[in-house]
Amino acid sequence: MKLIKTEEAVGQILCHDMTQIIPGVTKDAVFRKGHIVTEEDIPVLLSIGKDHLYVWENNENMLHENDAAQILYDLCADSHVHPSPVKEGKIELIADIDGLLKVDRENLLAVNSLGEMMIASRHGDFPVHPGDKIAGTRVIPLVIEKEKMERARAVAAGGPIFRILPFRKKKVGIVTTGNEVFHGRIEDRFTPVIREKVGEYPSEIIGHEVSDDDRDRICGCICRLLDKGADLVVCTGGMSVDPDDRTPAAIRESGARIVSYGAPVLPGAMFLLSYYGDGNIPVIGVPGCAMYNKRTVLDLVLPHLFADDLLEKKDLNRLGEGGLCLNCRVCTFPNCGFGK
Repeated sequence: MKLIKTEEAVGQILCHDMTQIIPGVTKDAVFRKGHIVTEEDIPVLLSIGKDHLYVWENNENMLHENDAAQILYDLCADSHVHPSPVKEGKIELIADIDGLLKVDRENLLAVNSLGEMMIASRHGDFPVHPGDKIAGTRVIPLVIEKEKMERARAVAAGGPIFRILPFRKKKVGIVTTGNEVFHGRIEDRFTPVIREKVGEYPSEIIGHEVSDDDRDRICGCICRLLDKGADLVVCTGGMSVDPDDRTPAAIRESGARIVSYGAPVLPGAMFLLSYYGDGNIPVIGVPGCAMYNKRTVLDLVLPHLFADDLLEKKDLNRLGEGGLCLNCRVCTFPNCGFGK
């Protein structure tokens, strides 16, 4: 591109959008990239503060911002997103489905570290819905070296930076434990909470078992639900270190593989995650805090379970930073720092 005075631009091709800002009225391009400047355009360009213009000069070693933004989009997008129209060198990724957003954080950092280009996104490992903005891409200058965009392709090789794992419908079994509930001493207030939480995802409750604090009886409840075809078993109660709390031992006895008993999240430190069998069916133990706190570790883990995103202990360990819910008077989750 070359720089010329606006009064000398008649017949020249604009190489970027010209934005007009009228506070409270509009912020949009009054002339688009590729527009051929006419005599009548000169006063308009001057009125928006354009005393000089960049106009196009062909250079086979350079890319225009719009073309470079398309390359960045291609590095970012999987099959479950679509692009916004390119505007002023920017393309946004828009979600097409309900699912769990996964971010390749290493490749995102690698591209952003190249300079003269950027990708900004929302936090990964949280649900997204159709129409949600996932990320925005653009290059900083109006034109950029082709070689630099090839470097971006190289550092982001191996798959899209952003993926949306679709939520899968789960057949859910619930095991409520505790002598106080089993013998009718108190009302079961935990199960309605679990029904509401899993109801935020595609699910069907296929069974509800109630047990006292007998380890073998709890184990039997879990196994019956698994035999009925449960894709997810949620156990409530009996998760502390008190001598009457037997749920962790019962989950282990069922044959489930314990991933972690404990998570660096408050509320939710006594959470247990395990998987059963070759199908990696989640069997989880939910601590009592989920019964009376609006948001807990359960809200951070359920999206992964419904997206078949297999969690390891290190994944739970990473929740430590951001794992403290501040119990705000007005809850704005997930638009807050909890879990991020």
